[in-house]
Amino acid sequence: MGQKRKSTPGPYLLHLEVLRDRIADAERYPFNLPAVRALSVLPFHPQVTFLVGENGAGKSTLLEAIAVASGLNAEGGSVNFTFATRASHSPLGECIRLAKALTRPRDSYFLRAETFYNVATEIERLDQGPGGPPIIDGYGGRSLHEQSHGESFFSLFKNRFRDNGLYLLDEPEAAL
Repeated sequence: MGQKRKSTPGPYLLHLEVLRDRIADAERYPFNLPAVRALSVLPFHPQVTFLVGENGAGKSTLLEAIAVASGLNAEGGSVNFTFATRASHSPLGECIRLAKALTRPRDSYFLRAETFYNVATEIERLDQGPGGPPIIDGYGGRSLHEQSHGESFFSLFKNRFRDNGLYLLDEPEAAL
């Protein structure tokens, strides 16, 4: 008998297209950022895509737009996180179109290093209410605030990130 091979999922996002007709003023933020100004189509690698460039080029703003267009919270977390400490995300997410593959990820998560504290606080707030099992169990069962910055990131990576997921990471090296 032949050995059963584990199927490898295809890519979840194929490419991003900037919808220029939705941009009211190309000279205003975020449309004047170098990463956005010159962009029309951004193809994604089937497994991993890295955005690299100078500080202030617009990498984080572009990643935030991808997260928002993917149904994720602008401050971070999974699709089930709908909180907003302060709504400050750019309108770029409304001016892009994501070409998605037929295969859907089993999980998705947006890690935004600068707002991960807010995500950890929201987890604790939600866990104080009535409901199902504690959310923190999905992060290793220990408060993310009661760990070092690096430990809390590793708790996220180790406990939340699984095969067949779409994970958008903005400055994941910040905790190292």
